[in-house]
Amino acid sequence: MTVAVGCVALSLGALLTEPLRRFALRYGVTDRPNGRKGHARPTPYLGGIAVAVVTLAAGAATAFAGGFGSPGLAVLLGGAAVMAVLGLIDDLRPLGPAVRLGVEATAATAVVLVGGHPTLLGGPLDAVIAVLWIVFTTNAFNLLDNMDGASSSVGAVIGVFLCWQAWWIGQAGLGLVLVALSGACLGFLLHNWHPARIFLGDSGSLFIGFTVACAAVLLHKDAAGLAAPAGLLAATLVVTVDTALVMLSRYREARPLLQGGLDHASHRLRRMGLTVRQTALAIGTFAAVGGLSGVLLAHGVLPSGGLLLAATVLGLATVALLLRVPSAAVPAPSVAAAGGVELSVGRQMARQTAGGAPDLRKEPSRIGESGMAG
Repeated sequence: MTVAVGCVALSLGALLTEPLRRFALRYGVTDRPNGRKGHARPTPYLGGIAVAVVTLAAGAATAFAGGFGSPGLAVLLGGAAVMAVLGLIDDLRPLGPAVRLGVEATAATAVVLVGGHPTLLGGPLDAVIAVLWIVFTTNAFNLLDNMDGASSSVGAVIGVFLCWQAWWIGQAGLGLVLVALSGACLGFLLHNWHPARIFLGDSGSLFIGFTVACAAVLLHKDAAGLAAPAGLLAATLVVTVDTALVMLSRYREARPLLQGGLDHASHRLRRMGLTVRQTALAIGTFAAVGGLSGVLLAHGVLPSGGLLLAATVLGLATVALLLRVPSAAVPAPSVAAAGGVELSVGRQMARQTAGGAPDLRKEPSRIGESGMAG
């Protein structure tokens, strides 16, 4: 049944994305190119709506067939729907950071209070940590959506491994929702694979991030000691590394931490010589390593302390390696344009991109980045 649900979700995700693309083009819901973006033509948003609709439909079907299995799953789906709407509003009219963080924290709090959370310190602070982790992961996925195929492929990979864990511990309802999420992401990926014909938008990246983060918390709600942080870090290793990389890079370079830039792991991998498609595959493979590690932890194959140490070392080593790659392409010397006006660095980069250099598509509006990267 799991495979059937995944295949149906994949088909529906692919089918729904195309009419959303046409609708976005018709009404101008597009990401328009300029000197700071790598795509050459207006590209529609709204792809994330297809992922959200298919995943939520799977959740509704699960409830109709035999109930959610746990109240936490119902609240998770409700919160994820709120994230999709929040992201859609932000795509159409950028919201301030206070509004976004407030809504995200409220939805995360509801999931934690109803569905439970892992035991870390043995007190009320555990719930606070769980909420903060959900909010962090939600926005980390939003940050990861900076190159064709990156966020959707990672969402598909993580969803598969979390689904595996859900079935293993008897949370069949959550497992069906997660496999539907993976299938919908793969269906959307058919349109988002380089060169992308449509982008996820904040509606999709926030939805995927919130769903994955809450699912991981629910799957580890009975965990204690090092098993909880080890499992959570393994499941979201790739987005954690990417966010740590850009925050540390911007801090070292005395740049605003929340200002968009071309300093993500994907951009640095491009500068190392990988193509856009190879970059998406590399990021997806990294996510698969973390996801498989989490499954092996759940099966008792890997010790929690050893996995936590290994994931931390791998993450730090990856950040250190990528920090050695320039955070921005070295601009060519200013070239005098017609009439004696020098080309700006942004236009030089745009011309380099058009000529086959890295696809440095703009980073979608983030917390505190609205209008910065766009």
